[in-house]
Amino acid sequence: MSTLVSPSMLAANFVNLESDIQMINRSKADWLHCDVMDGVFVPNISFGFPVLQSVAKICKKPLDVHLMIVKPERYIEQTAKLGAMMMNVHYEACTHLHRTIQEIHDAGMKAGVTLNPSTPICMLEDIIGDIDMVLLMSVNPGFGGQQFIENTITKVQQLRKMIDENHLSTLIEVDGGVQAETAPRLVKAGVDVLVSGSYVFKAADPLATIESLKALQRD
Repeated sequence: MSTLVSPSMLAANFVNLESDIQMINRSKADWLHCDVMDGVFVPNISFGFPVLQSVAKICKKPLDVHLMIVKPERYIEQTAKLGAMMMNVHYEACTHLHRTIQEIHDAGMKAGVTLNPSTPICMLEDIIGDIDMVLLMSVNPGFGGQQFIENTITKVQQLRKMIDENHLSTLIEVDGGVQAETAPRLVKAGVDVLVSGSYVFKAADPLATIESLKALQRD
């Protein structure tokens, strides 16, 4: 399977957001990654549902919505109304994670679970079969443009082993510091979906950059 690419809207030009969304529509990107931050769970505020509703009207790619917020279960219905394909919640933010995953599925979306850099893979052992995707943060969440955390490669390998040994189709997504040097290593380790923000949107040729990420394949 070729690598899926989910450019991160957080790095887009918000003065002229429509232009960047139209670029994504023309590109070979598979999804659009949308980071919602509340200034509580992470030390930053990004954008909320009014922006997402506007984006959903013009974006032709499936929305990969990543809620970096406390109590994300409060927004399952609103996220589903956007027409989001994937709703991604943090393991660390959900007291009743299994129930939240069930509610996301009941709302008609795929369910993703995100792990912060310090959260070990083993925390997913009892729930891995119930989720469609795991997002591993390769930087501490809250800001774009951070340096890649090397231990992420080991975590990807551990997660790939867990998924394969259980004969599951759960996808592995990585977000943070994904660029020309780290992307091939991540794919080789077992990543299915690459989230990339600054590397794509700040590139001289974003379309070619997305195409180069799409071309990466596991051995």
